Amino acid sequence: MKIKQLYEKCLSQASYYIEHHGEAVVIDPLRDIDAYLELAEQDQASIAFIMETHFHADFVSGHLELAAKTGATIVLGPGAQTAYPSYNGADGEHFSIGGATLKLLHTPGHTLESSCFLLLDEQGVEQAIFTGDTLFLGDVGRPDLAQSPDLDISQEDLAGMLYDSLRNKILPLPDHTVVYPGHGAGSACGKNMSKETIGDLGSQRLSNYALADDLSREDFISELCGNLAAPPAYFPMNVELNIKGCPLLEKVLHQAIQGLSASSFKSRMGVPGTLVLDTRKPDVFASAHIPGSINIGLDGSFAPWIGALLPIDQERILIIAEPGRETEVIRRLARIGYHQCEGFLMGGFEEWVNSGNAKDTIENISAESFNQLLQNGKYDVIDVRAKSEHEQGTVSGALNLPLDQIAQAAEALDPGKPYLVYCAGGYRSMIFISMLKAQGIRKLTNITGGYHAISAIVH
Repeated sequence: MKIKQLYEKCLSQASYYIEHHGEAVVIDPLRDIDAYLELAEQDQASIAFIMETHFHADFVSGHLELAAKTGATIVLGPGAQTAYPSYNGADGEHFSIGGATLKLLHTPGHTLESSCFLLLDEQGVEQAIFTGDTLFLGDVGRPDLAQSPDLDISQEDLAGMLYDSLRNKILPLPDHTVVYPGHGAGSACGKNMSKETIGDLGSQRLSNYALADDLSREDFISELCGNLAAPPAYFPMNVELNIKGCPLLEKVLHQAIQGLSASSFKSRMGVPGTLVLDTRKPDVFASAHIPGSINIGLDGSFAPWIGALLPIDQERILIIAEPGRETEVIRRLARIGYHQCEGFLMGGFEEWVNSGNAKDTIENISAESFNQLLQNGKYDVIDVRAKSEHEQGTVSGALNLPLDQIAQAAEALDPGKPYLVYCAGGYRSMIFISMLKAQGIRKLTNITGGYHAISAIVH
């Protein structure tokens, strides 16, 4: 039997390919499905089922793409109603895969339809459980993503359901059962996930607070519902796309992969509702970029920051990428439901400059220079890290304006004052500066290396 975890670091999301005796199942597929098709071809296997643990909020699933290519049946848990052909599995239902079995365990709590899939070998012995967002390593799924004004249900109600699901469906399983979760550290679907992405139930009994024997239902609900950060604004859009369906990725890419000359790109920039997204590395962006463009680097936490910061109703997006990576940018935007891309700058930023167009820069300074400027008292300092990071250590007097609250940051700053801006390493601070510069706040200087570099010198 083969079990392959495919982990997408940008989304901190895991999907799974399971093959046994020529039959395969894919659980929670990414929207770009080539890897699953290649695995099936290598194994000379047919993909029989596409199993969704729940309606995902943080990414658009590849179930429609995979079903279109393979004819596999899309399986969801009880009560999951879709606008496309799918099968509602029943609690306890068995699905055969080459003689082995996947047993659906309905585990409501993260969402109402949330389900886990328990893998049993040919002798019926429990081997592994694919837990989606019900159980992570070190944590459990947050209970506030599935509420609806049409349902008389609260996050506390869902948290109570999750407590029951964990104790009635998962904890009775043997310690040797391998746990394959839907996410690892970095996902917004939980609070304290481990960096590990594969574990076993015995270890989780000892280390995961949510599975503690002495944890009461009331304390579990209080712990789970306390200090929940607001979910990214794009989450409801992704849930809707996963329920109702959306254009196949192939069509989205065909429409979006349009190379534009510098003159055509410049002309389209002037169309109302257009955002220019530069996905190059922060230091490259700082050295020269198109005035008014914003920087969210492809090599950082690209998709989560796109979803957190770009309006879901943004009318159109134009792309600047490192030459050869344009399709990757558009694909990763589509993974989280952003289909507004109308083309990219052919030849990259170099073509913009060669065509005689204006460029802008952002000043980058070292931690040493930052320390010198700090002494003269002419600059205010902004820490754009999360509040929890800021509280663990910061520059004395620094104003904490977390990047995900940038709308409030724009209101808090004086356009006439100079500011020194840092994050942990320089990625978030460049996003922050580029977005505020696009709004007319220009006296912003970035600290290369961020707080990691600063703390070694200032403290």
